[in-house]
Amino acid sequence: MIEIENLHKTLSGKEVLAGVDLVIAEGESLVIMGPSGTGKSVLLKHIVGLMDPDAGDVRVDGISVPRADRREIAEVRSRIAYVFQNSALFDSLTVRGNLLMGLPEGTCDEPGTDCEALARRALELVNLGDDVLELLPAKLSGGMQRRVGIARAIIGARRYILYDEPTTGLDPVNATRINQLIARVNRDIDATSVIVTHDVASAFFLADRIVLLSLGVVQAEGTPDELRTTDDPVVREFLDSTPEMEVA
Repeated sequence: MIEIENLHKTLSGKEVLAGVDLVIAEGESLVIMGPSGTGKSVLLKHIVGLMDPDAGDVRVDGISVPRADRREIAEVRSRIAYVFQNSALFDSLTVRGNLLMGLPEGTCDEPGTDCEALARRALELVNLGDDVLELLPAKLSGGMQRRVGIARAIIGARRYILYDEPTTGLDPVNATRINQLIARVNRDIDATSVIVTHDVASAFFLADRIVLLSLGVVQAEGTPDELRTTDDPVVREFLDSTPEMEVA
């Protein structure tokens, strides 16, 4: 379980998070939406400990992330995979090298661990063959790079997967494929997923629950059906200003 309590963060003089309270249940697929600049990605970075809050707390399985010592933060990060916006693959590493970066340090040195098999299995889960293992990221299409980024996240069988705008910059066909892939991966590995997106279609397709951030706080939350039919003016303004595409 991930618990976020009264989280505050100011960046460049602007209060991006102004008291966020949120609980993410085990096995849930939670989508975080909101207008640009409302702190969606900043919230993800607090969960994994890439940012420290000005006030408030984030707890992952009972461990306070901002108050964790080095051992505890390593333990938290061993449970969390982070799929960065635009994949963030290492240009100088092959696909194999990028995938193995997703494993905890020293994993491949452990007796009985077949890292080659782990890499191939991760690729299989994202519908890529082992023929890409020796390729550099520059040789991959944008959609394939996103798949490798997801494969790197799941290779270590993490408990939580954080997705930061996974379909940004992709054409509608590839965006649909990535959404379908995320949904299948979540089901296959039984992970808890937190997905930041600005795309309404992606949110409604992927979410068990949707949270709308606005003005630094949780303005609304509910199932996709509840948000579709709500009379909340903040939700209606956001949804009505964002065209919804069909997701197959």
